[in-house]
Amino acid sequence: MTRIVIVGGGAGGLELATRLGRKFRKQRAVSVLLIDKHPFHVWKPLFHEVASGSLDVDMDGVDYRAHAANHGFEFQLGALSGLDRENRQIRLEALMADDGDIVVPPRTIDYDILVLAIGSASNDFSVPGVHEHCFTLDSVTEANHFHQRLLNHFLKMKASGSEGPLNVVVVGGGATGVELAAELYKITDYLPVYGFSTIQRRSLAVHLIEASDRILNGLPWHISQKASLILSGLGANILTNASVESVDRDGVSLKGDKKIAADVVVWCAGVKCQETLKNIGGLTTNPINQIVVDKTLRSADDTSIYALGDCASLTLDDGSRVPPRAQSAHQMASCVCQNIINQLAGSPCESFTYRDHGSLVSFAEYSTVGVLAGLMGKKVFVEGGIAKYLYISLYRLHQIALHGYLRTALLALVGRINRRLRPALKLH
Repeated sequence: MTRIVIVGGGAGGLELATRLGRKFRKQRAVSVLLIDKHPFHVWKPLFHEVASGSLDVDMDGVDYRAHAANHGFEFQLGALSGLDRENRQIRLEALMADDGDIVVPPRTIDYDILVLAIGSASNDFSVPGVHEHCFTLDSVTEANHFHQRLLNHFLKMKASGSEGPLNVVVVGGGATGVELAAELYKITDYLPVYGFSTIQRRSLAVHLIEASDRILNGLPWHISQKASLILSGLGANILTNASVESVDRDGVSLKGDKKIAADVVVWCAGVKCQETLKNIGGLTTNPINQIVVDKTLRSADDTSIYALGDCASLTLDDGSRVPPRAQSAHQMASCVCQNIINQLAGSPCESFTYRDHGSLVSFAEYSTVGVLAGLMGKKVFVEGGIAKYLYISLYRLHQIALHGYLRTALLALVGRINRRLRPALKLH
């Protein structure tokens, strides 16, 4: 039996497991195993909505075990700790209970074809105090912790009758930081409905810190300008060309002896892969621990190992690298799926071609802006209702890849009904 093992159930990993499971579910000669350290999946571009309470993971998450049972693959809970290429085995950490007891001891998993799709985490750039004093949005668990901290602060303000402001510092002016800043103001607009009568928009002070000369530096200049206008209109304080020197319990210190007081600090600056991947099993990795792959998305050192999504480093013909985006993971999953099928059939593998379809940035309910790939290589600027529809469509395309058209249509209908029945914010 050929065993395909996929480590990482993010956008690319789960889509790949779903496609391969459907393909080989009736073939006993091939088995597909997905491994992830979390029991459920939430689309990572929506983590900022989990942090604000707009998205309830208990309602909107995908349970890996249930999804595996419905789509012909197996799921195991676990975190990668090592790789033995000679014996074609991966090592997994022990599974621990909340009280510290060992539920499942460290174990090994055999593979014939291995796919690494672990994804990325925030890059602290060795700034002192980030690990101890900052929240990140690297996982649903961390996003939920941040949400609970916010609610606790607002509860204190309500109990004391204080009008604040609550100082929140968001470090990193990329898409995650910008979208989170807008979502935070959405909280202040909704909380008065649920008894927080003293909370208003001025009860919150968001400081968005960006090291480069503009936020959304990877997008066209006019997108950055539009984003700055929207956030400034909501009340955010945007600081560009600002480098963080350190973080402590009282706030953030910038270069130039400037200190910003903060009740909560969220670190959204830069990404890197987990330290576990650094030269794992002797594989070639780059300085941010990405697996170096060839044009077929196989490791440069081992043709039985693929990598996709944020943990794959692929240099394109023009010298650029595939960016760490959800659309990249989706496209890579399609390519790896076909190449595994070809590999098992003894056919040559296909080269990956990255197609940049553009980028969209959502500012909660206030606006959406973006740039799309148009005809003849030209970029098309979109905003407002059209951009919002396209932004939602990206998530629907991910759901279609997982569930198919009919189930996705039903999920969309249930989502509309729930928006009528459930609170606009998760309040616990």
